[in-house]
Amino acid sequence: MSADDKQVAQRRGFLKTLGLAGGAAVAATTAEASAPLRADAVPAGTARKEGQADRLKARYQPNSAHVQAFYRTNRSDDK
Repeated sequence: MSADDKQVAQRRGFLKTLGLAGGAAVAATTAEASAPLRADAVPAGTARKEGQADRLKARYQPNSAHVQAFYRTNRSDDK
């Protein structure tokens, strides 16, 4: 193998590596951009703050229509 052939082979190897690295970077960026935005990734300035009244209010209401419908549909009739 001549010196010229070695340089061509080295150049091809370098360009192949460079192309694979670029493709991997594009794939990683695309995968990250398509992921849904997580709730803890929202900047602190734009997040809705929970006030004292929101923290103290009752959230679970067992007599509400949707809770009663859940228990009705998931009740086992096997006794």
